[in-house]
Amino acid sequence: MDRFLDRPEGRIAFSESGPADARALIATHEPTGSRTDEDAWGVFDWSAVAAAGQRLIRYDLRGHGASVGRAEQSDFSWPALAQDLLALADRASPDRRVDLLGVATGCGTVLRAALRAPERVRRLVLVIPPPIGADRERQAQLYRAAADLAEVRGIDAWVRAASGMPAVPVLVEGGWRRPSVPGVSEALLPLVVRADADSALPSDYELAELPQQTLLLAWTGDASHPIASAERLATVLAAARCEVADSAATVAGWGMRVAAFLRDGLPDGGHPAARAAST
Repeated sequence: MDRFLDRPEGRIAFSESGPADARALIATHEPTGSRTDEDAWGVFDWSAVAAAGQRLIRYDLRGHGASVGRAEQSDFSWPALAQDLLALADRASPDRRVDLLGVATGCGTVLRAALRAPERVRRLVLVIPPPIGADRERQAQLYRAAADLAEVRGIDAWVRAASGMPAVPVLVEGGWRRPSVPGVSEALLPLVVRADADSALPSDYELAELPQQTLLLAWTGDASHPIASAERLATVLAAARCEVADSAATVAGWGMRVAAFLRDGLPDGGHPAARAAST
């Protein structure tokens, strides 16, 4: 059953599983998606975290799924979404540090939250992070064009354009098919996508200050979420490990991998010598 957190000009819907007294992992979803979309897709299944004895909190970003947001582009920027995430952490776990998980551009929200309140965050999981640098700017230009398309020609045109994106090999192998209809309304979709395009990851200098152990999960064959981004973050963050999946079976095991990381941490505490690995 959903619970709700009231926020300025918005309302966040969230759900919990696992022991009520355990440490919380708060997980985001893909941009323009929702928890319902994530469940229908089946790729990002974090239920193993709750099965392993940790509290799993999933929520819909403001304006997505069952959450409510106003038609204000700045409300969907990564720093603004990070404030929602920290407010949810304060509601769900006021007296104990939480773990955070971000998917795709949700990695930016998670990193912004960790920088804003590092004392509230224990460990980080960053899944298929977005491009960095010039590649990110190229992606942002595509996002802005997609927002214009949705604004002028509607959500059906957005869906047709999205269906033409190159397939990711591990997703094809796993038989995973992304839901075609976005988890935001036609009115909010252009604002959400433009805010995403205008947002950026923190600087290397800022990221290097983060002390949290961080697990980075990437997959092969996806120009929108390149391995290079995860590897770059693994070298910049103080205690991080990058693991790359080249098969559907490995991706299907990500939930158990995350549960193990949250339980045991990284080898050698994430010492640089242990950062890079492939599976």
